[in-house]
Amino acid sequence: MKRTSTRLADGREILYYDAGGGADRTVPDTRPLDAPAATSEVRRDPLLGDFVVIASHRQARTHLPPADACPLCPSTALRASEVPAGDYEVVVFENRFPSLAGDTGRCEVICFTSDHRTSFAELDEERAALVLAAWTDRTAELSARDDVRQVYCFENRGAEIGVTLGHPHGQIYAFPFITPRTTRMLATVEAHRARTGGNLFEEVLAAERAEGTRIVLAAEHWTAFVPYAARWPYEVHLYPNRRTADLTTLDEAARAEFPRVYLELLRRFDRLFDRPEPTPYVSAWHQAPASGGARADFALHLELFTVRRTADKLKYLAGTESGMEAYMNDVRPEDAAARLRAVATR
Repeated sequence: MKRTSTRLADGREILYYDAGGGADRTVPDTRPLDAPAATSEVRRDPLLGDFVVIASHRQARTHLPPADACPLCPSTALRASEVPAGDYEVVVFENRFPSLAGDTGRCEVICFTSDHRTSFAELDEERAALVLAAWTDRTAELSARDDVRQVYCFENRGAEIGVTLGHPHGQIYAFPFITPRTTRMLATVEAHRARTGGNLFEEVLAAERAEGTRIVLAAEHWTAFVPYAARWPYEVHLYPNRRTADLTTLDEAARAEFPRVYLELLRRFDRLFDRPEPTPYVSAWHQAPASGGARADFALHLELFTVRRTADKLKYLAGTESGMEAYMNDVRPEDAAARLRAVATR
């Protein structure tokens, strides 16, 4: 993999990732951009103890532009975009409208391909492997910063999710705090260790593999299953079979197998419903905190879920979910797993 780091006109960093070593990516950004003026603020809820980011400047971010004005497509002679090069394989750059900036972390955009008309599910395994390499590189570099506590790589796809740019892309957040979801997981895992001496992540994976009814895909180095208490109608958790803290410590065998497994899961999601457009989803990497003793018991895993519950119905977070975080699922996890097995690639 070749990595090329350069700067955009307003000083933000942009990094090109190429599987080969031939392309010249040192193309200057000629746009007349002012320096970023992000005003992020991190506040803590006094009752829950959760951190909340206030980022009012994001109201001005680009919202659903036409394809010929997409800021994530390569630049052309007629139009300059966020990516100065005329083509790219995978590119990462600092978000122009970040939720986290300065001493409150960092937000990056990762584009999986220069082709505006495709999706991650349509990539080949070589490109998916390059994306994994980019996620890993960014996790390593951002985790080394003194102001970063946790790195979160994710993709939102589909207007139903709230995506504001249609180009195939994801985001990478470097949080200055450990997120509420991870904090709760760590507390549960720590209590389980104190009570039983075992690792809860390992036991959950072993139990799912042994029970079998919620397994979606079992490979040599990865297992995908619908969790026993799934919150979303179609929700899959993907774990490496050998527990590891984050992407930087993933072994080579699991790294090599990941593209095939992940692409198969995404393609199954697209076959779930009889609709012309791709299935909307959130794909979220859960990684251990960047440092500290909590890393020892954590398990890297990916959570993939869609807000669609049938071909013509969405799962909205109603009063119980939004107001009390008490989820009500309309689809039995066992039935969801059976459906995801049924739509396997033939």
